[in-house]
Amino acid sequence: MRSLVVLILLCIGNFSFSQDSLSSQPTLDTVKVHSPKKAVIYSAILPGAGQVYNHIAMPKGQKKAFWKVPLIYAGLGTMTYFLISNQKTQLSLRKEYEYRIDYGISVDPQWELYDESAIDLLYNQYLNRRDLNILGLGAIYLIQLVDAGIEAHFVKFDISEDLSLAIQPAYFGQNAAGINLRFNFR
Repeated sequence: MRSLVVLILLCIGNFSFSQDSLSSQPTLDTVKVHSPKKAVIYSAILPGAGQVYNHIAMPKGQKKAFWKVPLIYAGLGTMTYFLISNQKTQLSLRKEYEYRIDYGISVDPQWELYDESAIDLLYNQYLNRRDLNILGLGAIYLIQLVDAGIEAHFVKFDISEDLSLAIQPAYFGQNAAGINLRFNFR
């Protein structure tokens, strides 16, 4: 009988100190996850947007990523300018060559001093330059995509002073020398 009373008191004590599951809902974690995939998609849609996305997510005091945006647009703008310039010159040379072959006259006074073989050579030269500018434009675009993805992986990377690698010479007696590596993680 005594053990039954003790058991009932223990059960009542357990129920009286239990947590009410309805009154306190678990709170969601409010830490935002930084997505490298999202950074690459932003950069694919608008060049430089992934770098800005990475800059916003970086903690205070870390390296900033927004300074790359003007470099991206300077590279894209320069390649586009030379692409358009080479395309216009190539078309002008093509038109000049066709008129000389068909009618025997020069259309553009800029190319009067050149003969047909020189114009053909210049045409091929500007055609190659235009193609290289297209490749350069694509390379700059891909580099900024890769940069946004890589930088997104390093947004939460620990760069504190506690992480270090020290390389020092080491002596092991009179006739032996070596290298001493010391890693500090915290």
